[in-house]
Amino acid sequence: MISNNKNIHFKYYLGNRIIIKKRILLIPVILIALISCKKFVDVSVPYTATTSNTVFNSDGTAIAVLTGIYADLSQKGNNLSSGFTNISTMTGLSADELKLHSGISNVSQVAYYRNDLSTSKGGFEYWQVCYPYIAKCNAAIEALNNATGLSSNVKKQLLGEAKFLRAFFYFYLVNLYGDVPLVTSTDFKVNQSLPRSQKSEVYKQIISDLKDAQEFLDNNYLNETLQAYTGTPEKVRPNKFTATSLLSRVYLYNSEWSNAEAQASLIINSGVYSLDSLNGVFLKNSKEAIWQLQPTRSGRNTEDAWRFIIPASGPGGNYPVYLSNNLLNSFEIADQRKSKWIGTRTIGTNTYSYPYKYKSATLNAPVTEYLMVFRLGELYLIRAEARTKQNNLSGAISDLDNIRQRAGLPLIAIINPGISQSDLLDKILHERQIELFSEWAHRWLDLKRTGNVDAVMTLVAPQKSGVWQTTDHLYPIPITDIQKDPNLTQNSGY
Repeated sequence: MISNNKNIHFKYYLGNRIIIKKRILLIPVILIALISCKKFVDVSVPYTATTSNTVFNSDGTAIAVLTGIYADLSQKGNNLSSGFTNISTMTGLSADELKLHSGISNVSQVAYYRNDLSTSKGGFEYWQVCYPYIAKCNAAIEALNNATGLSSNVKKQLLGEAKFLRAFFYFYLVNLYGDVPLVTSTDFKVNQSLPRSQKSEVYKQIISDLKDAQEFLDNNYLNETLQAYTGTPEKVRPNKFTATSLLSRVYLYNSEWSNAEAQASLIINSGVYSLDSLNGVFLKNSKEAIWQLQPTRSGRNTEDAWRFIIPASGPGGNYPVYLSNNLLNSFEIADQRKSKWIGTRTIGTNTYSYPYKYKSATLNAPVTEYLMVFRLGELYLIRAEARTKQNNLSGAISDLDNIRQRAGLPLIAIINPGISQSDLLDKILHERQIELFSEWAHRWLDLKRTGNVDAVMTLVAPQKSGVWQTTDHLYPIPITDIQKDPNLTQNSGY
């Protein structure tokens, strides 16, 4: 975005870096129409440029910068092959969760499904999406630290939100691409030639950001003016427990078992959240929700419902995926999640099963569902795994049985009280597969972090007309960024 007006500051993104003219920051802001608790963000106009001095010396406009990111995240879920919130779909195709309809010829979708990604076919999209978001977070953090005209509570909360979001995007970058450039400032002279940082260094930054976010974020959910709700809170702005949720997950991924358990326990023991009924989990502001994204497209609930629910006309076109037999056959016979969270559509002699966690895909239906990002069920499974790794099997069984009991399954404590550590760990990983299917890349990332990806995908890839190579566990980096950054290297296999 370039302006001839010297008083308007501007920026544009170039891959993983932000170029800033005259060293003065431009923040693109979505102007938000804030109308009642039912519509936390209602985006009515496109991005508009303004000066950083104006934005970050007014509580309202500063708040709108971060609100704009949440609105953008929700909006960008409408395109299957782009945006960030489609990550559940595309990684589900990469793994063993989803099947691509045979009539689909979309190059990118086929490449994800057959584990045949390349710098021309796909896999680089999340890099291209995450780094601009990170640049916005970096810009906000710098401006907020220098702001003098903001209310102290607003400045503190927004710093917490920006640091949480930066950690959130880096978590997915480092798990999809491995070593990645660690961009934490708006200095284009530095950013334009950054090499890839070791995963361990990226995780250090993630943990640091999340600890800061825990310190800065409010315990309560705050409304559009960053005040506590007087009625039922909308869980659409991160709070302290949101940062704690991601920190617990990060510790689990880094085999820091005691830390993962401790962070999960802060949430489980808080009394703020409780496991909801299977039909209630994915409703807006459910008892289980820790952070959700509010729908922003007019007349629609979640984009996941519109993406997954197969219409009467059958799969194809805008509805190219359905659940794989690998997932369907993994459910235990009495598991109520299979009937509550999976829908079916029969076309002729073919029956297609699809994710049915979100059930509203009717235009102009009342808004009853928000897209779930973090929820209590995951924290029970994180703590169960962390406890198992520390040989606290009774504690782990208790956590696992909380999830199984809701699903109508027999309790491990009753049917197998003497279960071994390795068998219990297998049970927990299986429970993650069933509980968290089609949610935020959990299955794909679990296969990788547990070292099971080669064993599983060597069998699964041929079922998808693909050939698995161990290098397929990482996605390709955009070739355009490699061409522009002399210190940036490509992942092996591409």
